[in-house]
Amino acid sequence: MPTLFFYGTLCHLPLLEAVLEVSPGALAGRLDGAVLRDHRVSWVANEAYPMIEPSRGDVADGVLLRSVNEDEEARLRYYEGAFSYHLAEVAVDVGAGRETAICFYPMSADQSRGAPWVLDDWVRVWGKMAVGAARDVMARRARYDAETAARFRPYLMARHWSRMLGRDAPAPTTARYAPAPGDVTVSKRFEGFRGFFELAEFELHHRRFDGSRSPTVMRETFLAFDAALVLPYDPSTDHILLIEQLRFGPLWREDPHPWVFEPIAGLVDPGEDPADSARREAEEEAGLKLGPLEPMLRVYASPGYTTEFFHCFLGVADLSEFTASAGGLASENEDIRSHVMSFDAAMDLIRSGEINVGPLVMMIYWLAAERSRLRASA
Repeated sequence: MPTLFFYGTLCHLPLLEAVLEVSPGALAGRLDGAVLRDHRVSWVANEAYPMIEPSRGDVADGVLLRSVNEDEEARLRYYEGAFSYHLAEVAVDVGAGRETAICFYPMSADQSRGAPWVLDDWVRVWGKMAVGAARDVMARRARYDAETAARFRPYLMARHWSRMLGRDAPAPTTARYAPAPGDVTVSKRFEGFRGFFELAEFELHHRRFDGSRSPTVMRETFLAFDAALVLPYDPSTDHILLIEQLRFGPLWREDPHPWVFEPIAGLVDPGEDPADSARREAEEEAGLKLGPLEPMLRVYASPGYTTEFFHCFLGVADLSEFTASAGGLASENEDIRSHVMSFDAAMDLIRSGEINVGPLVMMIYWLAAERSRLRASA
């Protein structure tokens, strides 16, 4: 059974345990610290993972995992399968001795080096997301090959970032019920569908308002993402910018008009501030640079069945000379058309029903309430 040497993210024990699908502490006695001499580990520029390269006089600190069986090696190959690695034999220092180990080594040198790699820095920002995403990647092993599962990885990271945002910034409970530990118990989770999106099937019981416990019920929840939505507004001209695109919800509802008006919107990338997401999406979807952003609302899209959550912003912008053109990212197969219209024209489209997307209606009504203030300060 081979010994494997890890120099990057898999040195984080909870991540290694998630990839191997073992319980915490199960690898005790098989791990040792080790050093690979004449190598340097750096961040890959603009990425959240490291690279290794020969560098005389430098050392790469890492971890050895001993007695790796065939199933464990297959799991590690699957997890690393999206990257251009091959298993290479290396000599590492362990204490006062030297051993031969196997290392996932880059097949090409086309990565751009960033700052020196510091595992603790990565763990602080990315650790929890990476562990959760690793579990999700490995859960797709029976259905998808390594390359396909790896394409999901950024979105799986984004889903876990959404969970972190939800835990760290909950809404207040001044009038609604504030739960105590144990008030909701998920007693069983089934396999469910796991693809780009995920459908969680589970059983739960919970505390009722009268203090009793509910019966155990089976439910399903659509696991989506946090999204940043922005409504560009020019207070000087009293115009807003909307986008239009084909949407699959209306299509599968058999609505004969599945092209709809929406605010600019997009997923919040892992580790990204939602306000930064809003600015990025405005440039990607409409070619528009926004001025000051003002938070509107933070709301669940439809809390009865989905985790989807909206961070809504008003983006002050100069729309006086904006020229509408096709927008969106070709890599995401987006085909987007921009529309600049007066506030009154948008209200007329709400009244007629032509604007029929809930978040956009909500954001325009928010603007209606704040419009006088915004125009007075223009």
